[in-house]
Amino acid sequence: MQTNFFSNTPVASTAGSNPLANGSETTQMFTKLLVAQIQNQDPLSPTDPSQFINQLTQLSQTEALQNVGNLTSANASILSSMQVLALGAQVGSEVQVTATEVQLDSTKVKGEITLAASSSKTTLVLIGQDGREHKVELGSQSSGAVPFALDPQALGLPAGTYKMRVETSTKEDPPVDLVGRLNSVRLGSGGAVVLNVANVGETSPAKITAFNGGATAKLASN
Repeated sequence: MQTNFFSNTPVASTAGSNPLANGSETTQMFTKLLVAQIQNQDPLSPTDPSQFINQLTQLSQTEALQNVGNLTSANASILSSMQVLALGAQVGSEVQVTATEVQLDSTKVKGEITLAASSSKTTLVLIGQDGREHKVELGSQSSGAVPFALDPQALGLPAGTYKMRVETSTKEDPPVDLVGRLNSVRLGSGGAVVLNVANVGETSPAKITAFNGGATAKLASN
């Protein structure tokens, strides 16, 4: 009997959750076909036994591939659950996430742009839901990380979600990372891990570029 990974409670086994179930069904079907083939073969010209051996070999290979696929799927599910538990321990911490949109309210939002080359003019452009562009001039910047801070009140930006892009003198399209509190971690409908990060919304673990530690501790030290 299987148990739920989170609650440790028994879970009824099903054919779909048993890695060998599909292989067993295939074996039964093949056996029936093989018996039918033997029963209906021409007595005057019986089938070469080596053909039956080849068919059995092919069956074994098919079952092996099915079992590998089922076990791989089961392992992926377990790894996703372990990732949820590991990231769950970081809930409340401050993380840095690559994003293309920012969710603004009345609080300041920090982040950074990573430039591959120096830019004589660097501009962070925020596009509101009404299509209006709001430009934050960052001036001349060297290659590497370029920190910035968005103060919605000082910039006159109403609360809402804004798309982001960066304009540089070199015409490159650098990534934008935002800093926010990790609010929650969950498994999505397809088994993928989904994070909810303040100022960003829902995102994937692959978008995290840094763990900055406890947000509460940082606020207390500022």
